[in-house]
Amino acid sequence: MNSINLLVVAVCVYFLAYRYYSAFIAAKVLALNDNYVTPAYRCNDGREFVPTNKWVLFGHHFAAIAGAGPLVGPVLAAQYGWGPGFMWILLGSVFAGAVHDFIILFASVRHGGQSLAVIARREVGPITGITTSLSILFIIIVALAGLAIVVVNALFKNPWGVYTLFMTIPIAIVIGLYMFKICPGSIRSGSLAGFILVLLAVFTGHYIPGSAWAEAFTLTKQQLSIALPLYGFIAAVLPVWLLLAPRDYLSSYMKIGTVLALALGILIVQPTVNMPMTTRFVDGGGPIIPGPVWPYVFITIACGAISGFHSLISSGTTPKMLELETQARLIAYGGMLTEGFVAIMALISAVVLMPGDYFAINTPAAVFAKLNMPIVELKQLSQLVNMDVAHRPGGAVSLAVGMAHIFSSIGGMKHLMSYWYQFAIMFEALFILTTIDAGTRVARYILQDIIGTYLYAPLKQTNWWPGILFTSAVVTYAWGYLVYSGDVASIWPLFGVANQLLAVVALALGTTVILKVAPKKSYHWVTTAPLAFLSVTVISAGVMNVGMFYKRGDTLGNINGTVSIVLIALVVITLLDSFRTWSRLLKTEKPEGMNVEVQPVCRIDGPTKPNIPS
Repeated sequence: MNSINLLVVAVCVYFLAYRYYSAFIAAKVLALNDNYVTPAYRCNDGREFVPTNKWVLFGHHFAAIAGAGPLVGPVLAAQYGWGPGFMWILLGSVFAGAVHDFIILFASVRHGGQSLAVIARREVGPITGITTSLSILFIIIVALAGLAIVVVNALFKNPWGVYTLFMTIPIAIVIGLYMFKICPGSIRSGSLAGFILVLLAVFTGHYIPGSAWAEAFTLTKQQLSIALPLYGFIAAVLPVWLLLAPRDYLSSYMKIGTVLALALGILIVQPTVNMPMTTRFVDGGGPIIPGPVWPYVFITIACGAISGFHSLISSGTTPKMLELETQARLIAYGGMLTEGFVAIMALISAVVLMPGDYFAINTPAAVFAKLNMPIVELKQLSQLVNMDVAHRPGGAVSLAVGMAHIFSSIGGMKHLMSYWYQFAIMFEALFILTTIDAGTRVARYILQDIIGTYLYAPLKQTNWWPGILFTSAVVTYAWGYLVYSGDVASIWPLFGVANQLLAVVALALGTTVILKVAPKKSYHWVTTAPLAFLSVTVISAGVMNVGMFYKRGDTLGNINGTVSIVLIALVVITLLDSFRTWSRLLKTEKPEGMNVEVQPVCRIDGPTKPNIPS
């Protein structure tokens, strides 16, 4: 089958979904209103609450939500064939993931930019507030560890890749100073300069291996496992405009541009899909994912279809920067569809590889030897990228090889395959590190809220430096420890279930929000339908994971098994408490409104409505 067929179907589905389904949700279900003054203006403090151009914010939001999931998840799920992953990415992103992101962003904006846990406490009740807070605290640490471990496996002993990624940090800081302080509003010139500088970083990285700088940028897994949490700490402490927003904005152009270039490359090259629609591993026993296609394909693809981690961004940094309420449709729903398209591109990059080459890259040597699959092009591909790519599990390397293979198949590009490979590695790492940027900051918000609410009130202040430093250090140490002591096999299954359990919590809250604000009670099916499917699927996967973790018989397996049981219990309690609230709301005839008992969290001097051209 020609891969163009998959590409065309995906584009058509996403276009129709944004044009009609998101418009229905915005106008009929949520009734977005630009007369409402967003927290970015009402609470503008120049640090956390900053009115931001919608395209810059789209870039930040997309970069923050698009981590390892849409890249690595579909690649790993290709073990089952192209069919199961393709269908779930399309249907999940349209009817579950984009809806999830959109409604949580709306709810957070109406709550003054508050976190998911605060919204749950206000709209459902104190029990759900506590269980949501604890769930998020566990889940976000596991999620950050799951994202970071992919970077570690892709960049260790790769000085070219480490150098390129390192250079994006000072580039982002310079561009941030330029766009926000030196020449405020200079979006176009800042974007162009940043884009050129990032490309130069990729090109000049070719000269690092074999140079005097090679040793400085040749890091082991242990060194990277320490460097990444240190970076996360710094990113969580610095003002949002200095590193987070410009870096995410610049990387979003790189990400979207690369995905569009990959789509163009597929149109030109028209590679054949070599992986069958389904493989012999749909019933379980696969070398990459041991479980059956249901429920494991749904937790493996993760962010490519729906991700609970997105609710932390939609109730974290993004609502504090939104200029107009109607822009939530573009940023949240549109951002998730863009991520779904990324997942489709990642899946295509994996399934155009020969099956033997795909499994040789994504499995350890001992495991691959038992599959009795022939290697077709792997040795040639390794020579072309100047690196042995065999037996580097995790999905990132096989994705980079697949992308480089497509790009280098364009006329005259064959000799540039090593550049394409390193560019793809940088592209993947940028996806992940920008999520670590925002995720660590959001985790800091959540930890400050938990401790500030129940133990020590001053920690709840997001501008109090002792609280910022303390909570940032706690969060980065926690997920850094998991990265340092774990691996993909121990972290990714836990990450997949934890991430989707958080999506269950967010969809449950979304149902409560719709029942409170929508003119028709029947609109609750917008979130209830995906919630019902995801609840059964993810809890089933969690139960299977518990057995798998305890069967390992080691300390890490026992820890992962215990964490899984705790998370499932917290989510079940949250669902039961939500049922109680829904039964009451379904008996009311008119919408009672959301956040009616809470006054705005702050207000600045000056006009009450932003003067923004339409």
